[in-house]
Amino acid sequence: RSDAGEAMAWSESVDTLLANKDGLAAFRAFLKSEFSEENVEFWLACEDFKKTKSSIKIASKAQKIYSDFIQADAPKEINIDFHTKNDISQNISEPTLSCFDDAQRLIYSLMAKDSFPRFLRSEVYKELVKKHQDRNQKRWLPFL
Repeated sequence: RSDAGEAMAWSESVDTLLANKDGLAAFRAFLKSEFSEENVEFWLACEDFKKTKSSIKIASKAQKIYSDFIQADAPKEINIDFHTKNDISQNISEPTLSCFDDAQRLIYSLMAKDSFPRFLRSEVYKELVKKHQDRNQKRWLPFL
């Protein structure tokens, strides 16, 4: 796919965007500009966490995610409901690979319904698509 096609493809779904290195970088930059990059950082941390094999690493990674994103006054505290936060807090002493699934689903949903549509309307995204389109036109019309 061309760069422009790739940038345009990000608009298909949050999954397409998150699965693409450049798309993810652009989305993170956009969220940073809105002071809400903790959502995508949490989502990425959860994706990484679910691939953890060692039980020792599971405990330490879970604790890090908890202290970074979940506990009250965490430096990158995500906005999740009391019930979900409470469940995690009660189970963090014996974490499982699925202990953040509910919170991750909530944050994914928030990004998909809220941040993602705003990203697609943002100047950041429009500029990226335009830049890729311009580059492709130059490639196909070298005589101009």
